[in-house]
This record gives sequence, C-alpha cells and structure tokens, in this order.
Amino acid sequence: MRPGTTNTLVDVAGLRVGHATRDAPGWLTGVTVVVAPPGGVVAGVDVRGGGPGTRETDLLDPRNLVDRVDAVVLGGGSAFGLAAADGVMDGLLHDGRGWPMGEPGRVVPIVPAAILFDLGRGGAWGHRPRAEDGRAAYVAATSEGVAQGNVGAGTGAKAGGLKGGIGSASVVLDSGVTVAALVAVNAVGSPIDPATGRPYAVGLGLDGEFAHVGEPSGADLEAARERRAAQPGPSAGPGLATTIGVVATDATLTKAQCQKLAGVGHDGLARALKPVHTLFDGDTLFALATGGRPAPDPIELTILMEAGADCVARAIVHAILAAESVDRSADEGVVLRSWRDAFPSALA
Repeated sequence: MRPGTTNTLVDVAGLRVGHATRDAPGWLTGVTVVVAPPGGVVAGVDVRGGGPGTRETDLLDPRNLVDRVDAVVLGGGSAFGLAAADGVMDGLLHDGRGWPMGEPGRVVPIVPAAILFDLGRGGAWGHRPRAEDGRAAYVAATSEGVAQGNVGAGTGAKAGGLKGGIGSASVVLDSGVTVAALVAVNAVGSPIDPATGRPYAVGLGLDGEFAHVGEPSGADLEAARERRAAQPGPSAGPGLATTIGVVATDATLTKAQCQKLAGVGHDGLARALKPVHTLFDGDTLFALATGGRPAPDPIELTILMEAGADCVARAIVHAILAAESVDRSADEGVVLRSWRDAFPSALA
C-alpha cells in the first residue's frame, strides 16, 4: 500500500474539495465542501459524539429512498453553521445538479452536513458561516489537492488545547482501489501522547510519511506539562468541540456498506484522539463511494474499511502538523498554540 498522488481526499477520482475561510479580525471559522462528480455518489453516515449537529443524515439510512448525494458540507459555527449548506444547494441548483423531480431543470440537490463548535474563538460570538460561505466553498472546489491546517472548517478548530484544523490522507490498496479521508479536527480529546509529545497516530504513516516528526526535547515536554497543568479543569465548564469528516473510495459500495465504512472510520478517531466520542463532541463521519471500480468481495471490503480507518487517523496527524498558532486575544478571542510551536525541537 502507498499514499495516493496528492495524499488527500481528491485522490478518489471525481471528488473535489473547496474551502471558505473567515479569519479576519473577530472571525475564526469557515466551511469545507466535498463535491461529488456529476450524478452524485452513494453515501452513508455514522454519528457517535454526544453533541452532534447535522443535516440530512436521516436520508442516508439504507432503508430510505435517496441513494446518492451531490455534496457534503463540513462547517464551523455550531448549529448556526448548518446554514452554509443552503449556499451549496444554490450552487448545485444553478448547475442543474440534484435529485430529479420529473421535469427538466427541476432538481433538489442532496447535501448532508455536519458542524463543529468554534463560536467566539475569533472574538465575536455571532460570527459563523452563512449560506454565502457555503456557496464560496462550492465555487472554490478543486481536484488539485486539499489545502490543510487553518482553512475551511478547520479555521477555528482546536484539539486537546492545541490548534486543530483540516487534515487529509489517502492510500492505494494492492487491489488498485483508492481510499481517502478528510477530517476537521476539533476535539475535546488530545491528539498528542503526553509521554512523548508526538501525535498518537504518527506510527501509521506510509512510506516515510511522518519521518520528519522526531522526539521533542525534554525542555519542550516539560513546558507542555506546565501548560496543561495551568489550563482550567472540568469545573470551568466543558470545552465544546466535535471532529467531523469524510471517508471516500472509488470502489462500488451500497448505502449499507457506506454506512459500515463510516462506522469503521470512527476507529481512526479512536487511534488518533483520546478521549473520543465524548458528551461534548458531536463526532460524525460520512462515507462516499464513487463506483469507479468494481464492488469488493467480503475480504477486500474488510481491507478497504480498515484502510479507511487508518486514513482518518493519518488525516488527523496531518491536521495537527499543518495547523498554525493563532492569537485573537486582541479581539477577546482565543490564543491557540500549534503543535509545531509547542514542540519545535521535534521538527529540528
């Protein structure tokens, strides 16, 4: 197995990814859109966090009629941010894409969505993604790779006290099937092993993917321990969070198999974050199958799903490595240190 050409979600042929980033003074939020190829893709979803915010997930139940989606929206803004999907629907409608309603030009775009909590991190509580941000992310969607770190839905993200963000990873299996993931990492749990200062899932890298991530110095580890000790405890209130993402493949899968792929993908969250699926996370993963390659047999399907979980974990590592520190204290917002700034000796 090896990473795909870009080592991102768009290595699954036909998928495009676009971001809208709002990081002006007072702002720290955004939207990420995964756009399906014309005709849509088969999809499933698995919601495991105790505080989810989602839209159009019920229709992905294998018992229900609609069998294709046109895009998936990942956004900040908590429940307010679900409005970003309206802009994506408008863009798809303009392009004539959606569930056909019997007459030419009459379609209803199918756009499931999930949101994470980043309200107030830029300073102003009311600043959150809106329909125009979803439309901008849709227009910006490209198959040329996925920008990672402080972009899109990851703009205001944090993870275990460090800066979170967008991450992505892919793998080409020995069968030729491609599997990939894109994750917006905004977790209550930490992606970093406190004993080593390294991401929990760094050992899952392929072909030297994380060879540049070394061991932090003792001084960096001690400074990190002191910062953790100084952070407010649970009595100060929950750190509202949520990690959301997409797992995708070019194999031909049914809705039920996509739902299972999304469920196994959550194993990747558990490999890369601790704790995970808490009451204060709304952890949600979508799964997409473009159908560009044949349907796998049961053994191949098991390998594919396991690879998807590892892609989720690797994407989380990429999000943490790509994230950049932010300081919005001048706007009464947050100060979030990136892993790179917290452990500079690990990349020396």
